Amino acid sequence: MSTITTKDGTKIFYKDWGSGQPILFSHGWPLTADAWDAQMLFFGDKGYRVIAHDRRSHGRSDQTWDGNHMDQYADDLAELIEKLDLKDLIMIGHSTGGGEVAHYLGRHGTGRVAKVVLVGAVPPLMLKTDANPEGTPRDVFDGIRKNTAGDRSQFFLDLPMPFYGFNRAGAKMNEGLRMSFWIQGMMGGAKGEYDCIHEFSEVDYTEDLKKIDKPTLFIHGDDDQIVPFKAAADKAAKIVRNAQLKVYAGSPHGLAQTEADRFNADVLDFIRS
Repeated sequence: MSTITTKDGTKIFYKDWGSGQPILFSHGWPLTADAWDAQMLFFGDKGYRVIAHDRRSHGRSDQTWDGNHMDQYADDLAELIEKLDLKDLIMIGHSTGGGEVAHYLGRHGTGRVAKVVLVGAVPPLMLKTDANPEGTPRDVFDGIRKNTAGDRSQFFLDLPMPFYGFNRAGAKMNEGLRMSFWIQGMMGGAKGEYDCIHEFSEVDYTEDLKKIDKPTLFIHGDDDQIVPFKAAADKAAKIVRNAQLKVYAGSPHGLAQTEADRFNADVLDFIRS
């Protein structure tokens, strides 16, 4: 397995396939780089170098007690980018990975980056506040914490239902995708996954978004039951200068997997434009 060892001694797993202009994928919670398999195969076949890592305490990366926060995630990403000497980079982040990408850009700059794609991404802020009434109430995140700490095995069987929209009337169930979600979630460390809930729910990425000065595409489903569109891309696309926004009508949070062909084509068009 390919890994880097970060400055604090943590081993971060990554995949690095193909050659050409690099595309770096950041996954959502509680998943792994494997969530991007359909994209990595597609873009690798189109002549791009495709890289995806497992965030610390997720997947095959080390399970750490400390450091499971967005500053460290962004720093880990920076170390990976520098170790692989990635330039003219396309960064793609889903959900929590969208926060990770935004925070990397805000914290480490955009010098190595060409374009950015954020899909179902958490920025600017998921938590409902007086200033962010479209957000999700705190008790929802407290419930996620309770379920992750108390019985994450069952929780990770239940969560794919709204994540992929399988709970909607007329939706076609995909048991393989549901089990893939469960396996990826259970590969991670309970402590790191628990800590990460705060990072995707309560961190405000507004200042990071303001620092993005590269072409940026937001893709979001308007039936996203995990990261509501009105609190996320609808706001974030207005903060990032000259950003593009594509709204998928009726699509769920995990649309990059449920609608991979459409998503891949839209991203390819954006990259080539």
